[in-house]
Amino acid sequence: MNKTTWLITGASSGLGRALAEHVLKQGDQVVLAARSLESMQTLAAAFPDTALALSLDVVNPAQRAGVIEQTEKHFGSIDFLVNNAGIDFIGAVEEQEEADYRKIFEVNFFGAVALLRLALPGMRARRKGTIVNMSSMDGIASFAVNGYYSASKFALEGITEALWQEIEPLGLRAVLIEPGSFRTGIDTRTKFSGEQIYDYEATSGLFRKAMENVGDEMFPGDPALAARVIYEVLKSNRKLHRIIIGSDAYKNIGGKLAALRADYETNDAWAHSTDFKQ
Repeated sequence: MNKTTWLITGASSGLGRALAEHVLKQGDQVVLAARSLESMQTLAAAFPDTALALSLDVVNPAQRAGVIEQTEKHFGSIDFLVNNAGIDFIGAVEEQEEADYRKIFEVNFFGAVALLRLALPGMRARRKGTIVNMSSMDGIASFAVNGYYSASKFALEGITEALWQEIEPLGLRAVLIEPGSFRTGIDTRTKFSGEQIYDYEATSGLFRKAMENVGDEMFPGDPALAARVIYEVLKSNRKLHRIIIGSDAYKNIGGKLAALRADYETNDAWAHSTDFKQ
């Protein structure tokens, strides 16, 4: 396989860190980008010829432009842009604070969109490159307590679906990663937003209690194995738009597809009755 250049956001921890490490071990070049520069320096130092660690807050326009420019200057091009940076606040839709759910969208959606728009000119010029947007099983199947996070991933799914229709004729690709629950320590970084409302005791209330005693069984996925799958599938140039990783993701997405199919077939009785009669 040819050596390629990857720009991975949110590379200081979790799936981003695992993917960066795996890519570097395969001999490819990686720009690790995250707000916490210090946490990436050890990994970058272990691969001095093929790794570069850069500070990036994806909501900062100047930093976004700077990281794209530095990546292209240092390694010549960007073959894979992996929009992995993300945040989450949890709580019922009515409970969460506006400032928090707007921040979710700024990071998970608008930050990712801004970066891919900056990377596309270089990719179009070379007629080569892949946009990789980190979605979630929650980007297909939403659930109570995580509505705003799911909505941000639904939005990312929607724009990525439009994007691949626009760029595939140019020789480029856009791919969605849809992970389940992986053991990345995300439970320690995810916070509740807003004050608890008693009427949601059976939904957000139960989830609050569950988060107080989080066990490994809630996070069956291994980040290192996920990184291997993501790398192998992306480098294989398979003609697919979604990579589902995690048994829980596969199960939950399958359940959503079945429910959607049931609703779709039920609507057949009246869907066609609303057209103008010819």
